[in-house]
Amino acid sequence: MVRASARHILVKTEEQCNNLKAEIENGADFAKLAQQHSLCPSSKQGGELGEFGRGQMVAEFDTVVFSAPVGEVQGPVKTQFGYHLVEVTQRND
Repeated sequence: MVRASARHILVKTEEQCNNLKAEIENGADFAKLAQQHSLCPSSKQGGELGEFGRGQMVAEFDTVVFSAPVGEVQGPVKTQFGYHLVEVTQRND
């Protein structure tokens, strides 16, 4: 069974999501930005969601986590919760 670990930052607007992505691309720390901006309880762990299997997350999120390259920030990913930046930290394909 394929499992993955990921971290994310959840915000209300696509604009904020794009701004945070630009900060990360310019060297800002993903975990620090997650702690400061993410609306998800995982923000306390720097956005870490831990390990999970396919189908455990909402579909849009799931698709990204199980297809994106490991270690590359993806987003904005829109779900019913808002806009996410997602980084797959590990996956056993």
